[in-house]
Amino acid sequence: MKKISVLVLGLFIVLVSSNVLAGEKWAELETYHKVMSTTFHPAEEGNFEPIKTRIGEMVEAAGKMNSNPIPAEYNKQDILDAAKKLETDSKALQDKITAGATNEDIFKDLNALHDTFHTIVGLCNPKEEHK
Repeated sequence: MKKISVLVLGLFIVLVSSNVLAGEKWAELETYHKVMSTTFHPAEEGNFEPIKTRIGEMVEAAGKMNSNPIPAEYNKQDILDAAKKLETDSKALQDKITAGATNEDIFKDLNALHDTFHTIVGLCNPKEEHK
């Protein structure tokens, strides 16, 4: 049952993300999504190796979201604030992993990053959030 839930969640993420990117593409958001999806879902199943080995990529992708030009249709203060939070919190998770955080602590922070990512996706597609 849990695997079905993960599959459904994964499909939802792909569909929502593809809708975000259907307008003007935000390549940096898609790059972050790729790292998030390949680290978050294994962590849900108890495999923390992907997040521990790829957290640097996640931090880099979040940084590029904020340092590269954001497509005009997404250049709104609430999206900018959430993108900055994503960068700050990704770096904080990297620091915790480097310091030897427990898997429980890692998952708590990773789950919060996942929520922030979905906040950005929802802000980019407000009509999708109400369906």
